[in-house]
Amino acid sequence: MSFMSKLKTVGIQTLAPTVFYGAVGIIFLALLPLANFPPHIGLTGILSLVTAYGVLKKRFWALWLVVALFAVATVFSLYTLDVIAFTNVIAGVSLIIYAVLTWLVTLYIVLKRKPTET
Repeated sequence: MSFMSKLKTVGIQTLAPTVFYGAVGIIFLALLPLANFPPHIGLTGILSLVTAYGVLKKRFWALWLVVALFAVATVFSLYTLDVIAFTNVIAGVSLIIYAVLTWLVTLYIVLKRKPTET
């Protein structure tokens, strides 16, 4: 079965968080050389791409990465907003959108997850 035919069977409920984490990972890795290679941006980008794969394939560890990225994204965006204090409006608005989308996607994934039997 090809990858494209598997994507056709995946619903929008699974594809939306996958696209979000994949896009964030690609954007962070693209911004890495522009920001003089800070390790936290690279690590967050790589973890976002791994999370996108885990959510798409419905791996059990994907929830743990989603929660970890929730904490990282919240601290990263709110701290950066505090430092730049809206001197750069585009960066400020982008960080607010990133934080809100991270909160919404995390809430969606946590609520959607079926409880596992022990």
